[in-house]
Amino acid sequence: MVGLSLDEVKISLQKFGLYDYVVFVLMLASCAMIGVYFGFIKKKAQKGGAESDYLVGGRQMSVIPVSLSLIASFISGISLLGTPTEIYVYGVQYMYIVGGVITMGFIMMYIYLPVFHNLQLTSTYQYLQVRFDKRMRLFGSILFTFATMAWLPIVIYVPALAFNQVTGVNVHLITPLVCVICIFYTCVGGLKAVVWTDVVQTVLMFGAMVLIIIKGTYDVGGLSVVMDRATSSGRIEGPDFRFDMTTRHNVYSCVIGGVVYWLKTNAVSQNMIQRYLSLPTLRAAKRALWTFIFGTLVLLGLCCYSGLLIYAKYHDCDPLTTKLAKAKDQLLPLLVMDTLGDYPGLPGLFVAGVFSAALSSLSTGLNSMSAVVLEDFFKPFSNRPLSEKTTAIIMRAVVCVFGTICVVLVLIVEKLGAVLQLSMSLGSVSNGPLLGIFTLGVLVPWANGTGAIVGGTISLVIMAWICFKAQIAIATGELSFEPKPVDTQGCSYHFIASEPMSMLAINVTAPPPVEIPSDPEFALYHISYLWYTLMGALITIVIAVIVSCLMGPNNPDEMNPKLFSPFIERILDGRRRRKVAHSQPRIELGERH
Repeated sequence: MVGLSLDEVKISLQKFGLYDYVVFVLMLASCAMIGVYFGFIKKKAQKGGAESDYLVGGRQMSVIPVSLSLIASFISGISLLGTPTEIYVYGVQYMYIVGGVITMGFIMMYIYLPVFHNLQLTSTYQYLQVRFDKRMRLFGSILFTFATMAWLPIVIYVPALAFNQVTGVNVHLITPLVCVICIFYTCVGGLKAVVWTDVVQTVLMFGAMVLIIIKGTYDVGGLSVVMDRATSSGRIEGPDFRFDMTTRHNVYSCVIGGVVYWLKTNAVSQNMIQRYLSLPTLRAAKRALWTFIFGTLVLLGLCCYSGLLIYAKYHDCDPLTTKLAKAKDQLLPLLVMDTLGDYPGLPGLFVAGVFSAALSSLSTGLNSMSAVVLEDFFKPFSNRPLSEKTTAIIMRAVVCVFGTICVVLVLIVEKLGAVLQLSMSLGSVSNGPLLGIFTLGVLVPWANGTGAIVGGTISLVIMAWICFKAQIAIATGELSFEPKPVDTQGCSYHFIASEPMSMLAINVTAPPPVEIPSDPEFALYHISYLWYTLMGALITIVIAVIVSCLMGPNNPDEMNPKLFSPFIERILDGRRRRKVAHSQPRIELGERH
């Protein structure tokens, strides 16, 4: 490529040919056919009726497909493209979050999962009504709706970026087409179609990442070259044990903040819990949980290594500085085309894998929205029971309407920059209060509905302010994070040096100009985004407990023990037994004769 211009290099890397389009179309067609199969061919009434079959698979799903579906739903295109970008720009410190993931598994298994599974709910927000009152159910459902609608457009936009990088096709041409396919199979096939398409999509995700890693590692000279270049640039580093909440990533923010973030995402989120509830027993749900954790850790490891591989490939010619990659989240697609572009069909497999990650998350969100809207917005306010036909229309209409809204919102997401921190930050606005409310429910018997709604509302306002101020501070340069060094001295093509790209949510890639270092005055919104969910949850719990005590707390002895975590349930049962024992009249020894 010596002597070529930047535009010529871009064109030479867009090698998406006939075989690639065939692979991509086959992936979409297989998803659509799975929807047709479960929606029309294998359509039969299950125990619990058509509604249970559509939303929770008749509660008779198998562990392996549900586990793969959980992986596909959680590892969206955001993670698939955002994590390698994170490692390329900032190094591996983020990967210490695996400690938080594993810890989350134990907490969820013993505290949250038994409650939801034993109650056999369809919407997790039904629990808030049973535990607190109708206000809390509505509050939780509204928060979930807004959080989901803020997240799904980002999920859709990410694979469109990848497709644009490898084909040059405008993101707004491919986005509606792919979304229509997703809306179709989610609408007609329900949870079973979503789960089984997720199985196909998970296999594609893993296959695409492994293929890139093997071929890319071979091209750069082997594993030792990748590790040497990553180590010399400071991208591979030991855990940072400094307890500084303003440090973007350290062991404490990744493990402590990470476990709380993952708890909200996996332990109380309708998107994930709906799959655990589709399994017939609690034991099966626990097996699915640990299979999900294992698969997620493997995929995160692959994403981390691919970020190091990107640096090893472009260690002397940073594609972000030269604008070979127009956006940070196009780094992995660029590596794919540079590595696999000469092999017909393989770039198509990668794009299919990225779109698979996005489709699984989108279908999960839409299916969960149909459950929440039906159970929490229609049924509680309906004067008479909804007919089966009306229920079916509502569930499918929700999928179509919200899917269409997501496509429109992509226009806004396009202006917001890189995605990994952005999605986690915006999600934390509602995630913290929601996790706090559910934690109050399962662990604090004396907390009442008034306390919960006051705590949740105040927490929501505070977290919205913190997130908004933080994003403004990042955009204006007040809050910045030092990236790892990059170089352009080895570039073999001509480019015009430009100012470093400044993007909302993730800071510039090229090193900033040398300035006299100064410690900025601490502000609450300067803390790492990984602390957001924990902060929101703690604010909710503390205020809710205080308000509950002031307003008159619940009497734990009058509460249904089944509404609490198993160890709280045992404590309440023990209290009841002791009260019964103390209330029994004592028999004096003399009375026996």
